[in-house]
Amino acid sequence: MNLVWQRFTLSYLPLKEYLATSYVHRSLVGLLSSWRQTSILIQWGDAIASALLSLVYALAPFASSTLVGLLLVACVGFWLLLTLSDEPALTNISSVTPIHLLVLLYWGIAAVATALSPVKKAALNDLATLTLYLLLFALCARVLRSPRLRSWIIILYLHVSLIVSVYGLRQWFFGATALATWVDPQSPLSKTTRVYSYLGNPNLLAGYLLPAVIFSLVAIFAWQTWLKKALALTMLIVNTACLVLTFSRGGWIGLVVAVLAVMALLVYWKSVEMPPFWRTWLLPIVLGGLIGVLVLAVIFVEPVRLRVFSIFADRKDSSNNFRRNVWDAVFEMIRDRPIFGIGPGHNSFNQIYPLYQRPRYTALSAYSIFLEVVVETGFVGLAFFIWLLIVTFNTAFLEVRRLRQSRSLEGFWLIGAIATLLGMIAHGTVDTVWYRPEVNTLWWLMVALIASYWTPLAPKQTNSINSERAVN
Repeated sequence: MNLVWQRFTLSYLPLKEYLATSYVHRSLVGLLSSWRQTSILIQWGDAIASALLSLVYALAPFASSTLVGLLLVACVGFWLLLTLSDEPALTNISSVTPIHLLVLLYWGIAAVATALSPVKKAALNDLATLTLYLLLFALCARVLRSPRLRSWIIILYLHVSLIVSVYGLRQWFFGATALATWVDPQSPLSKTTRVYSYLGNPNLLAGYLLPAVIFSLVAIFAWQTWLKKALALTMLIVNTACLVLTFSRGGWIGLVVAVLAVMALLVYWKSVEMPPFWRTWLLPIVLGGLIGVLVLAVIFVEPVRLRVFSIFADRKDSSNNFRRNVWDAVFEMIRDRPIFGIGPGHNSFNQIYPLYQRPRYTALSAYSIFLEVVVETGFVGLAFFIWLLIVTFNTAFLEVRRLRQSRSLEGFWLIGAIATLLGMIAHGTVDTVWYRPEVNTLWWLMVALIASYWTPLAPKQTNSINSERAVN
């Protein structure tokens, strides 16, 4: 059974051997390697790539989607230049991971869906956008292999998110004009300020801040000086407060899932240092305490209680009713094109959805990651997307186990990435912000962070893992 799981999750995939004999790899990688020897630009390649990524993550909350798109094009162009000028050696082959393979396969399914789309022109434009995001992942995975550059990108994002959160808290204290109808006008919370900071939408702000909350939490453990720990604690308090004040129910769901996941992983990480009693009971105590705090908040904090209860109001809540009507139309779209869908992207969706929509319920997407994937690429695309998630999480857990044995502080960032992805999936299951550049770039940064830690398993390691699982 373990062997089947390892093959399914590509845990022991002989990528080095395959790529070393791949004609495509040998003919493309290293095509400009002779130029690399004399080029000052390429000799500083990873530093320049890090600078481009820094621009993406520094400007994403403040800049237009067009500017972010141009920066993504620059990132992709530079990644291509780096890849073509790489030395075709086994040391470079190790940068290709099972996650890269699944990302490539998912892109292939999206390309097939584009070819079969009833709106091919729109689908082709959106395939180009998807390609930019996937190649952003490739560049991030390459750059983040350097612990120094990895630390820089994480610190940059945490400081930018702190600026975003501080402005969001200012809106809470001094008021902010709602730019759209985000609350049911019949709700007691209709006059409540929902902060949106520089992003213009509280749900989008919640999606953007979710990784910041988790990474500021793990930074308390990863950063070693008391001054840095104090900064991380400040970031945690400010980011969490701002996310909560978005009153985004999807954001709250994602936050709860991510916090529960990160606490469980932190307890697992620290368990080797604990006496038997705490090794057994700390996790139930921590999770029980967190759940108790949530229950008390629902009972005694009226705005929280009203927003939580509105989740279960079904069609009596206008937001729930809107989603239900959109989902009804989406189910009909899936029924008509179940295998490869209508083609990737919101342009394809905008051209097909009006044929199915209920009167007065216009939408830009399916308001769910998984429904959107099925609509765009069919159940074939959904199967490969879920496979990608499984391989990503399996890779992450294997690397957490490896880093835990060596007590490397780098494991805390990996724990943060796992919890963040789980939280973003939970949020994205009931919302549409996952497809916005501010959030999607962070999603692929988390996936790339996990890929950057990947080390191929040797047969001896595989056997030891099997033995450990058998003992457990």
